[in-house]
Amino acid sequence: MAKYGFLDILEEELKNNFSYDYEINWDKKNFAVEVNFLLEVENKEGLALTDANQIESEENILFEDGMIFYNPDKSKMEEEDYLTTIVYSDKGLSQEFLSYFVNFLQETADKGLDDLMDFLADEQAEEFAINFDKEAFEKGVEKLEETEFYKYPRY
Repeated sequence: MAKYGFLDILEEELKNNFSYDYEINWDKKNFAVEVNFLLEVENKEGLALTDANQIESEENILFEDGMIFYNPDKSKMEEEDYLTTIVYSDKGLSQEFLSYFVNFLQETADKGLDDLMDFLADEQAEEFAINFDKEAFEKGVEKLEETEFYKYPRY
């Protein structure tokens, strides 16, 4: 049984403040928590699009991206596999940080959906990717007044 930790706060924040389909993967052995989300757009024109795995399809577009919370001393991961990476320490993460993170992720996903629709409308566009503005995110984090911290969950 897991003890209450930042994973519980993250789940609650996503449930209440994130409007896209998402999935949380807790990799206990790697001391990491992945959050993946899905953008879905109708492919009205039936455009043939090729995904990152070189699979071509004319179906509706499902674009998945994700981020990871990890402990740099204990976790192993490839940073380029994620939209962004968030470091946590033994202190854990605060309610305020996690709330801010989910709100920022919502804005990022909203912009990503708009960009995806623009991509589909632009015949010259060759590639689509979501941008997580790490600099803007960090500036927002600096303004937070963090109070209680929640540790990485124990099981």
